[in-house]
Amino acid sequence: MRQAIVLHFLVGILACLSVSYVEAEDASRFLTWEVTYGDISPLGVKQRGILVNGQFPGPTVNAVTNDNVIVNVINKLDEPLLITWNGVKQRKTSWQDGVLGTNCPIPPNSNWTYRMQMKDQIGTFTYFPSTLMHRAAGGFGGLNILARSVIPVPYPKPYEEFTVLVSDWWKKDHKELQNILDSGAPFPLPDGILINGLPRSTSFSVLPGQTYLFRVSNVGLTTSINFRIQGHKLILVEVEGSHTAQEVYESLDIHVGQSSSFLVTVHENPNDYFIVASTRFTKPIFTATAVLQLEGSRSPASGSLPIGPTYHVHWSMKQARTVRWNLTANAARPNPQGSFHYGTINVIRTLVLANSAANINGKKRYCVNKISYENPETPLKLADYFNIPGVFTLNSTQDTPPAGPAVLGTSVIGTTLHDFVEIVFQNNENTIQSWHFDGYDFWTVGFGGGQWNTTMRRRFYNLVDAPTRYTVQVYPNGWSAILVSLDNKGMWNLRSAIWPRRYLGQELYVRVWNNEASPYTDLDALVK
Repeated sequence: MRQAIVLHFLVGILACLSVSYVEAEDASRFLTWEVTYGDISPLGVKQRGILVNGQFPGPTVNAVTNDNVIVNVINKLDEPLLITWNGVKQRKTSWQDGVLGTNCPIPPNSNWTYRMQMKDQIGTFTYFPSTLMHRAAGGFGGLNILARSVIPVPYPKPYEEFTVLVSDWWKKDHKELQNILDSGAPFPLPDGILINGLPRSTSFSVLPGQTYLFRVSNVGLTTSINFRIQGHKLILVEVEGSHTAQEVYESLDIHVGQSSSFLVTVHENPNDYFIVASTRFTKPIFTATAVLQLEGSRSPASGSLPIGPTYHVHWSMKQARTVRWNLTANAARPNPQGSFHYGTINVIRTLVLANSAANINGKKRYCVNKISYENPETPLKLADYFNIPGVFTLNSTQDTPPAGPAVLGTSVIGTTLHDFVEIVFQNNENTIQSWHFDGYDFWTVGFGGGQWNTTMRRRFYNLVDAPTRYTVQVYPNGWSAILVSLDNKGMWNLRSAIWPRRYLGQELYVRVWNNEASPYTDLDALVK
């Protein structure tokens, strides 16, 4: 108890820093969220859900580039809780990230106020509980960052925007799912999928002939989805804060933790149409539908649902390569995205990170380069800031997959601020993987099958117009490569977005550091 009190006091010191971080000249949005249990029945069976201000899914947060968003989270659950802000970079304030490596969890019947600036970001993001298996019960929602009025976007202003959250879902309670993982039993397939918390009944009211922006996020635990709208084309304009070349799709795969935004021009014919999300790489295939409900519609949505891909791994990989950066468009700043020539920058370090399953001390675990992550009692950020010994060992994870047995450990990779790094995610398993990097976006330069080697750079890498994003998929028995400029000082979680794997250890932290104490790179410096 004494240690817990001391840790919360130390966190309070860091919290005081974030008060000064709120920029007076930028708009502020103040939110108070009470997180509670409540009865929900998304698949027709009453179960315990996690609600935010009584809502499932939680309320959508809409902000503008550089806004300060201040969220007072009151935890009314029976367990400690953290909320993480998927894709928000938390520049200079990694202790606002909402994961156990940077924050003490919020105790029951207590609160914590997140103070975040949406610094130099636009696009489609989400939030969700990062503790235990809480997100299997809800607590998630959309977070959209709009461009400032002085920064043009590369498409006409849509008539309206819609936030679409697609999630796989289980009828079991989140604690029962957690017990399954703790017992070493296989994690079950979902019982269905949902669109904005419902398998069938969600509707979006539209006008014939108008163009709408659909912000679609996969907030599920395990399952990639394919998204499509009956009789309509999808013009992809943004993925996770990156404006894209405006390719036209019949449907698009969105993997766990990813977000994509589409322009959809509604047909003049005043009939309703099905919106469809179906699972990828699962047997059986699960499908959820919503309705594009036209004003003055003469008939309800009818006819066959538009067909989507099912397994078809190569199809998905080929499609992923068609998503490209819009080089001439602005992002959050006036300069075009393409003015940053990432393909010409020298890579100073390559990390090859292989995921694997292992049995450690008689229990099923998941690993990165043979280390299965264990959360220490003291958050890594605090241990690092206050030089508390024995919490973690820097660079305990090797840069390439080692031989030998898997072990438990607290994995922290040490890097230097402004390093330009290549990370290759090697997947030697038969299931798709998804990786998320807190505090950053990165260029998704390559996808391929088999074992990665250095010849893949010449054969497969896109060094001109690969999009930036914060979550990347890795296909079964394949690899994905990213390039990342480590320009955000702090302690950052690099994790599997497949939540049961993350719960059982498939994650690590990246310490981005230099010895200069400067508030221009890290607000820790204000109290040094």
